[in-house]
Amino acid sequence: MNNMSTQIAACSPIKIDSEAGSEVDPLGIGAPLPVSQVTSNPPEPSSSKAPPHVKIYLQDDCLKHRFIRSRDTSAIVERPERLRAVKIGLAAAIARIEEAEGALKNSESHADISVEDQLAAALDKMDIATSDGGLIRARSISIARSTATVDLLDNAAVKYVHGDIDGDVYLRNLKAWARDSEDNITKKGSEMPEGMPPLDLFLCPSSIDAIQGAIGAVCQAVDAVIASTRISASVVATGSQRAFVAVRPPGHHCGEDTPSGFCFVNNVAVGAAHAHLKHGIKRVVILDIDLHHGNGTQSIVWQINEETYRQTLESEQSPSEPNAPPFKHGPQIFYGSIHDVLSFPCEDGKASFVQAASTSIHGPHGQHIENIHLQTYSSEAYFWDVLYKERYSVLLKTASQFLDSTGGPGDDVMVFISCGFDACEHEYPSMSRHNRKVPTSFYHRLTRDTCAFADVYARGRVVSVLEGGYSDRALSSGAMAHVCGLVVDTIQVDERWWELENLVKLEKATKARKLGRLSLGDSDSEPWLTRTTELLFHLDVYRTPPQPSRNWVLPTSMTLRERKKPSSNSSTTEVARNPRKGTHTPAPMSSSSSTSTSASENEAVSPLMAKKVPRVILHVRPPAGTS
Repeated sequence: MNNMSTQIAACSPIKIDSEAGSEVDPLGIGAPLPVSQVTSNPPEPSSSKAPPHVKIYLQDDCLKHRFIRSRDTSAIVERPERLRAVKIGLAAAIARIEEAEGALKNSESHADISVEDQLAAALDKMDIATSDGGLIRARSISIARSTATVDLLDNAAVKYVHGDIDGDVYLRNLKAWARDSEDNITKKGSEMPEGMPPLDLFLCPSSIDAIQGAIGAVCQAVDAVIASTRISASVVATGSQRAFVAVRPPGHHCGEDTPSGFCFVNNVAVGAAHAHLKHGIKRVVILDIDLHHGNGTQSIVWQINEETYRQTLESEQSPSEPNAPPFKHGPQIFYGSIHDVLSFPCEDGKASFVQAASTSIHGPHGQHIENIHLQTYSSEAYFWDVLYKERYSVLLKTASQFLDSTGGPGDDVMVFISCGFDACEHEYPSMSRHNRKVPTSFYHRLTRDTCAFADVYARGRVVSVLEGGYSDRALSSGAMAHVCGLVVDTIQVDERWWELENLVKLEKATKARKLGRLSLGDSDSEPWLTRTTELLFHLDVYRTPPQPSRNWVLPTSMTLRERKKPSSNSSTTEVARNPRKGTHTPAPMSSSSSTSTSASENEAVSPLMAKKVPRVILHVRPPAGTS
């Protein structure tokens, strides 16, 4: 590709449509609320269908993944504390939903309570292993504290996505990297193999617990959502048609065998594989709303679609045997992303990453990909009336075209959201360096439109999984708006709930105090704030496990991201300007899932070296004259 064509690819998505035609918008998606209208008027629920229920999944093992390379964690943004910020947003959303449903009652005011008393009280009031134990008063939402986990070396969905025909090399190595992390830090100064981006990837011995717990919670949510929508038509559904899974580390940058951008296993891709292998889901829609392009997910989706397309062609060209069982092909997946093409993984301008993040193809070669670039906006009116209506809502329109062209609505359809909050207007400026942001209400309205889409095509099935989002305010406000979007058709949502004034009140009410004591709200605070602190008191029972005593290596001269300028008298080395150098493109997935027996994690593994992978994700030829 010459320089001019590379520039074109970087500036606008590449459109490859199976056929031309006029736009069809059967769902009416892209017609936003007027800016002056801050409430959503939900439709009257159908008498033949129970109102949708939303379940939030928490997994405490996800707190165990942390940075241990040095004591200096000031620039580590993918941190366990992210989950507390999400819980604040969830607690606020639940309080507001209870208020809207008329279920909010003034809670007794609490004095400051020690951490030990908090734990005892929480254990008394809720079954922390399974559900909220009656803590939630809202009819439309509940919380499950998941204890589900999977074995990376013995799980069909994990092996389908990350397995290797040569013996699951990547998965065994991943476990070894975590298991030996402390020793490798002591010996080499880093727990990651040479050649892997050291500023984006870190592990500790308990990271595997977090990774396996995250996947377990996602699969548990998939099971519950599908089970609730596959009951007899004569029985009213009572389960959870929608779920939000608040887990970490994120996953959408991880390809088949290459970790990247904080991601070690692709949570959403594994969830989709689980839905296919266990429940017969044939068509999957993945909507990625993280600030950064989900290059790992797109690579995996491309390989799965490629294999399904090959199987289909072979079945059409091969004569069928008498009495042969009907042909069963693999899943078909639509991947759609709204992202900043100037940010990671494209920020260095590498052709392969920019091409992948700019490609849209609808049908040819069995591929269904839509990439939309975030734009700057001058006012919320412009954002909603122009950008959202004319550009961003195209994500759902093309997803509907994919499903229409592959059979229309059906029991074999499921919708996933790779839900990152780092495009939020409240994200760190150092993370959102190119001003490609969205208003917080974007997470409410797009979620609302996605649920409407799922109601038409997928029996209402939506599983949303946390990806990025790093500032506390971006996480709490985004999670609040997102969950309100999941329950929007059962209540009236007021978008003023997450205006800056209310967010400041929320942060003050939920701020952790010194000496192990928490602020539980003032007796004269607004009822929703008092209720939020009460809910958080139960949701945030577990704290980040303390780090064991060990011989620390000297702080690295490079930190993860530039969040603040060092003071003039500081001895700390200046933050690297381009921390993403050396990031690898995820490798394509093998054409067939592995069926080999898993090796023990204690067996000898291959040398701790990064696997060489193709430069180009999407099977396009590299520019002429390059290696």
